[in-house]
Amino acid sequence: MPRFTKIAFVASETEEAQAARAELIARYGDASADNADAIVALGGDGLMLQTMHRHLRSRIPIYGMNRGSVGFLLNDYHENDLMARLENAEVTIIHPLLMTVQDVHRATHDALAINEVSLFRQIYQAAKLKIAVDGKVRMDELICDGVLVSTPAGSTAYNLSAHGPIIPITAPLLALTPISPFRPRRWRGALLPNHAQVRIDVLEPDKRPVSAVADHTEFRDVIAVEVREESGIDIFMMFDPGRTLAERILSEQFGY
Repeated sequence: MPRFTKIAFVASETEEAQAARAELIARYGDASADNADAIVALGGDGLMLQTMHRHLRSRIPIYGMNRGSVGFLLNDYHENDLMARLENAEVTIIHPLLMTVQDVHRATHDALAINEVSLFRQIYQAAKLKIAVDGKVRMDELICDGVLVSTPAGSTAYNLSAHGPIIPITAPLLALTPISPFRPRRWRGALLPNHAQVRIDVLEPDKRPVSAVADHTEFRDVIAVEVREESGIDIFMMFDPGRTLAERILSEQFGY
């Protein structure tokens, strides 16, 4: 028996993605996401991330097809043989980060990140941050534009732009990467085990306000941020054979 008979199609708002969705629904039908065997996301990497966030706890595999620009997280778009592609797809399991924030009003907020958790200076003043890992202070003061904690899946995104390391998708690691560090000037960041708990305290928060962002969820005027992997949440991403996320991340290290 085929594993995939009920497919839910989601698409970005672009004309190209909406036209693709209409064509695929005409060929294969359209199930509700709650009842689907798989979700097919049509758009760019942003739409893929939104779809994964929307279905974080559903355990329904997601197969993306590129109707956007870069499409790093997506497969090539073809209208034909979709059911066979789903049957033959290789699954990559990823886990999000849990960000817990305390703001200047002592309110606490939680958010999940698939790519990274980032802290940014809010004004012209550089941020001053203290960094602890598993309860031990590792850096008393980092003066910078910000800092981020990245998953392997997110290591080729903003983390790479900030000169952080590319992490193989199966490596049990997180990247801790500074954004435009001023002091210590030559600190390039750290690789941490994926079970590490990172705490970042904002020094001088009144003079040097900082915001915290989990993918696209932002909280402003934070005073402390804790980050850890949420290993209890499994996200199932589907890729065509030979074009898995592991292969793409490995190729990225060689400039492809």
